[in-house]
Amino acid sequence: MTRNPRVVDAPPGHQLRFAQLERVITAQAGDTLFQSARRNGVRIVGACGGRGTCGTCSVLVVDGNVEQIGLTAPAAGPDGSGAKRQKWQRACQLRALSDCTVEVAPRSLAAVVRADVASSATAQPLPLDPLVRSLELSLAPPSLADPAADVERLRRALPDQDLRLDLDALRQLPGVLRTGSWSLCAHLRLGELIGVAAPGSASLGLAVDLGTTNVAAFLIDLQSGKRLASLAIENPQVAWGADVISRVNHAVAQPGGDELREAAITAIRALAHDLCQAVDSAPADIVDVAVCGNTAMQHLLLGLPVFQLGRAPFVAAVRQGMDVKARELGLAVCPGAYAHIAPNIGGFVGGDHVTALLATRELWDDDRASLLMDIGTNTEISLIHKGQILSASCPSGPALEGGHISCGMRAAEGAIERASLAADGSLTLKVIGGKTPVGLCGSGVLDVMATLHRAGMVDDRGRLNASHPAVSEHDGKRVARLAEGVSFSQDDVRAVQLAKSAIRTGVELLLRLAGLQAGEIDRFIIAGAFGAYIDVQSGIATGLFPALAPARFVQVGNAAGLGVQRMLASGRAREQADELAARCRYVELSTQAGFQKAFLQNIGFNTPMRDSP
Repeated sequence: MTRNPRVVDAPPGHQLRFAQLERVITAQAGDTLFQSARRNGVRIVGACGGRGTCGTCSVLVVDGNVEQIGLTAPAAGPDGSGAKRQKWQRACQLRALSDCTVEVAPRSLAAVVRADVASSATAQPLPLDPLVRSLELSLAPPSLADPAADVERLRRALPDQDLRLDLDALRQLPGVLRTGSWSLCAHLRLGELIGVAAPGSASLGLAVDLGTTNVAAFLIDLQSGKRLASLAIENPQVAWGADVISRVNHAVAQPGGDELREAAITAIRALAHDLCQAVDSAPADIVDVAVCGNTAMQHLLLGLPVFQLGRAPFVAAVRQGMDVKARELGLAVCPGAYAHIAPNIGGFVGGDHVTALLATRELWDDDRASLLMDIGTNTEISLIHKGQILSASCPSGPALEGGHISCGMRAAEGAIERASLAADGSLTLKVIGGKTPVGLCGSGVLDVMATLHRAGMVDDRGRLNASHPAVSEHDGKRVARLAEGVSFSQDDVRAVQLAKSAIRTGVELLLRLAGLQAGEIDRFIIAGAFGAYIDVQSGIATGLFPALAPARFVQVGNAAGLGVQRMLASGRAREQADELAARCRYVELSTQAGFQKAFLQNIGFNTPMRDSP
């Protein structure tokens, strides 16, 4: 039986019907289809944030009239039949002129099946040294002979505490005491009463890895160190762009606007709710929160200005770790709970890289030369040698995660995740879920790039070979056909070239500063959810990684997530994170001599990683 679409209340305007989603929304005057969808929570992939530069927000207007920016283009047939138009168009370039029915591309609808939150070390309980202690207390009830205040009775039960009071916790104290027959669970953080609850209540911690693409959260039992549940969702900020710079530019262009901050907070609230529900608890049982993210993500979460991050010399408002009341961020957890925000290093090398260093310390903390790389929309690299840590940020963009790729998508069903060359020269594709291919995710992008080069479809300079039978012209540009409806364009090749050249140049410049050769890297640590699935040989083949022996590469998964969990569970780990951030020497790559020359030299696919630029 067909259900009636759910109508979202909105000011009068044209109605947009998304039949696939059983949604009807209202387009506000002046909004593009992409903006209307974003405003009403309808997901349409838009890597550039709706600026019209990426082409990923494809939609098909089935019926109704739309205005293409600069051109009126009615969607219905000339007889008014509303026959489906055969051309997919950019939603960010269309405005509704009437009620419309819109079909969203399959890449926007595919269900995520690989939103990773785990790392290689999540099976064991976390070492505990929590800042919050939860004490079960029984107080003597008041009487005419002893009419002392509730707080005084609590102080008597805690004679060794110089007790300070959070006002919201104090507001709950009288009711909890009387409901619980003068027994309670008191949550104390460094001598401050931050919450009270019924006896036997849980004492939970929430660790959050606020990534540019995904937000991962972990629920921890702070009395045992056990991980109770974990979950990841797409960062809703992607509606304003897949990369950090797009979001910073939007925030700067909308002074006083809190859209990006609210999007991040909404995601964390949803994760807290779902994680607590999974273990039969409530968000009020969360007594401590720890958050890591890159510098821009943490600034946006805190509501700090970001204009200074979008221009040289890329200065953060604050570098050290911060403790703020969780309620000041809009998080509905234990009334007086704090949220600890990880320290950052410099530029766009943020708290998530600090926590990744913290989590992988046992892999690099020796006399050998080690390199830690977290590949993403903003790739962070640290080169560790003889006690020195050189850290840099590479503006790689989202291409290696499937963003700004014409058929790019999340790691969802239908995404090409692997590609190889068959004996007859044809492409062999591995698709998530074994489904019909509808796009490529990050690991598939790198594999396809390496395979197309190996097959001769892409030459050493990055040009698609027009004479190859699998290469054709589409809208005036060359494309390599991968599957029905899925292709890899010349623009996609360029996006990968720019990303891998930025990363490779960063590695070379750090090696030069340390006085090392590429072959002297003893341990090459690849972190991040994308890094867990990347094929190292494809990375070597494209020049993304140096040609080291396979045994020197270590793929550790979501190290930032593991590090922020350790910070949540241990005050000592927070101190160690502060120490690591202070030890790191931030390197602004664009100021290094030879940067531009090395970047241009690294664009091609025919040169191995040099020992020095």
